[in-house]
Amino acid sequence: MFDVDQIRGEFPILSRTVYGKPLVYLDSGATAQKPLQVIETLDRFHRECNANIHRGVHFLSEVATEAFEAARARIAAWIGAAKEEVVFTAGATASLNTVAYAWGEMAVHAGDNIVVSEMEHHSDIVPWQLLAQRKGAEIRVLPFDDEGRLRTELLGELLDEHTRAVAVTQASNTLGTRPDLRPVVEAAHAVGAVVVVDGCQGAVHGGVDVRALDCDFYAFSGHKLYGPTGIGMLYGKRALLDAMPPFMGGGDMVDRVTFERTTYAPVPLKFEAGTANFIGAIGLGEAVKFVQRFDPAEVEAHETALLRHAERRLQEIDGLRIYGRTPDKCAIVSFNVEGVHPYDLGMILDKLGIAVRTGQHCAEPVMTHFGVAGMCRASLALYNTLAEVDALADGVRRAVGMLRP
Repeated sequence: MFDVDQIRGEFPILSRTVYGKPLVYLDSGATAQKPLQVIETLDRFHRECNANIHRGVHFLSEVATEAFEAARARIAAWIGAAKEEVVFTAGATASLNTVAYAWGEMAVHAGDNIVVSEMEHHSDIVPWQLLAQRKGAEIRVLPFDDEGRLRTELLGELLDEHTRAVAVTQASNTLGTRPDLRPVVEAAHAVGAVVVVDGCQGAVHGGVDVRALDCDFYAFSGHKLYGPTGIGMLYGKRALLDAMPPFMGGGDMVDRVTFERTTYAPVPLKFEAGTANFIGAIGLGEAVKFVQRFDPAEVEAHETALLRHAERRLQEIDGLRIYGRTPDKCAIVSFNVEGVHPYDLGMILDKLGIAVRTGQHCAEPVMTHFGVAGMCRASLALYNTLAEVDALADGVRRAVGMLRP
């Protein structure tokens, strides 16, 4: 059975106070907290097994290498990929930039176009803009409607024989929208384009099977999945990874090096230049192990109950608008209150011990769509409770009473 109180006991930070108030942490969409098994694994490897991977024949190096590759295998199995298709990176931003540079340099040319959804995080917009500028390509935008629904019916108007890639989120970090990616993948593949999926929120809220999804690239960050910062993953179909040139050069990604010619190691090492964040990767494997302890249906039910309760309570507040109202959205609630600046609201909530996100959430086109400067965002996780949702609603009501008499 899903026991949220027991789960909370595994997250040391959730028992602390802020300004003398119990911490109510509702910013997991930015960075999730870490359970003890991840914290203790990181600590143990720093204390007992810190040695560079792949290069050494001594005991510590062999232990670290084995744990690093075991983490890769666990993550690959969790997302339905082959081990060789999982590349460790510094995070989802690094993963998406790797595709935009390594694949983009090979596949995109002047006159081509790249389709990007309007609800993307900046990390899934800016790398494509940079690629388009380098190559003389065009960026086309797949919009969403005012409910937060991705308008996939417009794909036929946007995609053509010059479309090389479609970049789309699995779950919006601002609206919570989980678009149906099947028509996106089908339409893209029909014109020979690849599909690049930002899975930062989707991996946490529902998970993924990349084989069933049939996407070509998929990225997520460790720190949003109860894992360490500074580590992430890029999945790519093996044939694409084999064909792509390396993104960076250095140690561990080479086969042979002479001044005349360098040959490269096979994937995934070809894209892992330099000393990897091997302890971070091991910690990410441990975070996946933590997630695998739970029945995904029970986690989904718990988070959905939190979301619906938050929507009900917040909608009782006069002048409050929630952005993103699709029925299958994940546990993210972005909102504004008429006459109240989101920063002011967030600062008062902070003094009540409630941590929410305020601002543009690295999704400025979403703000532009709704004509707002920013939003407040409460992003919920498996360790949150209904009582914390009530604290949020009560805190917003109290802050609005102060800011908008």
